[in-house]
Amino acid sequence: MVSLLARLLFFAWMVLHYCGTEKVRQRALRQRDAEFIERCTGSDSSSPNCTRHSAEASRPFHYNGCMQGPAGTPGRDGNPGMNGIPGIPGRDGLKGEKGECMREILEEPWKPNFKQCAWKSLNYGIDLGKIAECTFTKMRSDSALRVVFSGSLRLKCKNACCQRWYFTFNGAECTGPLPIEAIIYLDQGSPEFNSTINIHRTSSVEGLCEGIHAGLVDVAVWVGTCVDYPRGNASTGWNSVSRVIIEELPK
Repeated sequence: MVSLLARLLFFAWMVLHYCGTEKVRQRALRQRDAEFIERCTGSDSSSPNCTRHSAEASRPFHYNGCMQGPAGTPGRDGNPGMNGIPGIPGRDGLKGEKGECMREILEEPWKPNFKQCAWKSLNYGIDLGKIAECTFTKMRSDSALRVVFSGSLRLKCKNACCQRWYFTFNGAECTGPLPIEAIIYLDQGSPEFNSTINIHRTSSVEGLCEGIHAGLVDVAVWVGTCVDYPRGNASTGWNSVSRVIIEELPK
């Protein structure tokens, strides 16, 4: 009877000891996770597991962490000794499953980024070449640029002719996905009529370009010829304000 009572008391002590240890362990894990998230999202973001990918405020930042896996099967309790005879030792439980690593991406709010360059009166009468340029600071490589040119355009010729106004980015036309352009075509008519027509109209060239790396971008407006058509007498920005608007947009 005494032996049975001793066994029951020992078993009860083991259960209480295990539950208390488990509560302390869970509390420590929660405290560790809270400190980890606070560290990675706070001022100490230079930790090896917290990598800030950009100095700009509009960039996302990442942190990595691994959670503890499920606990294994508890080991078997040993039997208490009796009358000086050692009891049977307990055995280790089965190994728990490996914890999963998680990767959090915390996106900060998108901040507007745009610029406007304006000219009171360009009065450019060139038929081939660069008309105007505006330098822009692009904050992210995974964004798109929206560009707009607004100004007076004119084409004049006695025979059929065509001129093309287009954008370049760091000296190259857009390839993501296609060039940003506009054309004016003037059909062949009577020499008397075409020799006198001289209409200047405010027009726009507009589009989105993707695949441009972050950093300084030289955005320029050019005038050139159309494929398979002779050039005419072009004019840009006559007697009016011309402007280039550049805006960075999230994809």
